[in-house]
Amino acid sequence: MEHTPDTWKNSCREDAACYGRRLSEKEQAVLQHSDMVRYMALRLLSRLPDHVSLDDLFSAGIIGLIDAIDKYDSSQGIPFRYYAKIRIRGAMLDEIRSMDWVPRSLRQKGSTLEKTCMMLEQREGHFPTDEEIAKELKITLDDYYKLLDETKGISLLPENINEAIVENGEAHFLATESDELFHCAHRREIERHMVEAIRGLSEKEQLVLSLYYFEELTMKEVGAVMGYTESRISQIHTKAILKLRTRLSRKLNADDLPAHVGTADAGGSR
Repeated sequence: MEHTPDTWKNSCREDAACYGRRLSEKEQAVLQHSDMVRYMALRLLSRLPDHVSLDDLFSAGIIGLIDAIDKYDSSQGIPFRYYAKIRIRGAMLDEIRSMDWVPRSLRQKGSTLEKTCMMLEQREGHFPTDEEIAKELKITLDDYYKLLDETKGISLLPENINEAIVENGEAHFLATESDELFHCAHRREIERHMVEAIRGLSEKEQLVLSLYYFEELTMKEVGAVMGYTESRISQIHTKAILKLRTRLSRKLNADDLPAHVGTADAGGSR
């Protein structure tokens, strides 16, 4: 077909219209899912120090959402919302790591707390009570609770505990068939250890994790359900994660878990 000036102009207009529709579809998708990004940012923010900005987390999450929109392949059979959550969460965690917001002194406190809990559990045969930990650390109970508040963001468990096995790099559904066979068996082993560790938590701790991770409530909403302040829920959550970390660290190698569920000595970096 010979292209006259008129046909060339018409072709350009059609291309521009298609490009405009594509932009509009992406913008629509961003607007459609922006509330999900904000909610994820709010939930993550509740486990971080006050100086971490909601706007920074939200902006990082939007970048993750756009990345998900660009890379999503519906032929994989994975719901977009599930795929987008992984990308959004990853972008937020990358933003947190880039801030390098945890001072060395705080990392040392977190490491000391974790080692103390492990030592007491081995010595006493049960996970230590708040009073036992405070006594071993030679601090008051109030100071111990302040320490839990200070160290609440050093170790970040994934928003969905079931995703602990896919947070390192690409999700498992992007693997080859042979890789998938191996990863399925490997995931089952990790899930078994995770379930055993969760069953060893108190009923109160299990309820906090269930409401926060599986019902996807915020810390404030969990507090309203259980009749506690948001600060107290945060402390219960931090201690529950501390228990999971100490128990899983005895059964799994560091490479088996996402970097943000690793030991305190790892410093929280990938």
